[in-house]
Amino acid sequence: MGGFFDAPAKRRELEKLEAKISEPGFWDDSEKAQKVMGVRSRIERALKQQADFETGVSDAEVLFEFAAEDADSAKELVALIAKLEKDVTAAEVQSLLSGETDANNAICSLQAGAGGTDAQDFCQMLLRMYLRWAEKRGFKVEILDEQSGSEAGLKSATFRVEGDYAYGLLATEAGVHRLVRISPFNSGGSRETSFASMFVSPEIDENIEVNIEDKDLRIDTYRSSGAGGQHVNVTDSAVRITHIPTNIVVTCQNQRSQIQNRAVAMQVLRSKLYELELEKRRSETADLEATKMDISFGSQIRNYVLHPYRLVKDTRTKFEVTDVDAVLDGDIDEFIKEFLMFKKSAEART
Repeated sequence: MGGFFDAPAKRRELEKLEAKISEPGFWDDSEKAQKVMGVRSRIERALKQQADFETGVSDAEVLFEFAAEDADSAKELVALIAKLEKDVTAAEVQSLLSGETDANNAICSLQAGAGGTDAQDFCQMLLRMYLRWAEKRGFKVEILDEQSGSEAGLKSATFRVEGDYAYGLLATEAGVHRLVRISPFNSGGSRETSFASMFVSPEIDENIEVNIEDKDLRIDTYRSSGAGGQHVNVTDSAVRITHIPTNIVVTCQNQRSQIQNRAVAMQVLRSKLYELELEKRRSETADLEATKMDISFGSQIRNYVLHPYRLVKDTRTKFEVTDVDAVLDGDIDEFIKEFLMFKKSAEART
């Protein structure tokens, strides 16, 4: 049945890393060492995934011989085949992620768009969707900043997702999302359309140079409005940094001190500036324009329709599902896979 990837090449890569880890002074630069250890862990998990799959195939062959006459073997075979199918799908998706930063952690920003309170509520719904998706994958999530809506929901939210290929997977979600439903905030019970956007950038390490000059920054502090310890709402610990040349604004208020908030905000800014540079390169070949669109009608990448029918449809791939509740509960892997395949096919045609 073949393999997920070139396992011998991965083993050679692992051997080189092991040699580097064994060198004297490897831990002198702890941050750099941790990055190498992270790469090693990722390769080890991939090799284990491959080995487990091969073992599963062998077990399935044995069970198949007994399944016709033994009900328990048949039941076990069905369960094993379902697991192998899931493993193959996961490996197929991973094989489509070959970008320079696809394996990195992701920094995501949600922003409410047109639609007033409904849009702010939708922004919070999307945040929950991505948090649930990350939880199901075993990814670690850290909320960096939240701006509450005027009546309900969120005006914006920034969060960090830590896990293998978090950026490559979540980058498929970048763009404008559109919700159609009977508004719970309208006493007339009218159908309303609202929008929210998702922006995703890769978390980058110190080895990737991003030039940020102090004269290009405006740094403001303000009083935190969320949870974060007894100091919150007492000191001006929240930080807002504006990069004047690009007008990119990042905020952080969920760390325990102003110094920590500033450090995290600078990390988010570096990642966003790096993604901006990548986006400029993509736009030169017309590869990605979704994140440049207005957060309004006609620019969405996905429609979530709750009334008069129930359907979630990706406008890029045309993939759709009717189980809206499952999607909003984090079941978006099929959308991610379909877009990655769509993108791969588009690249092959150019």
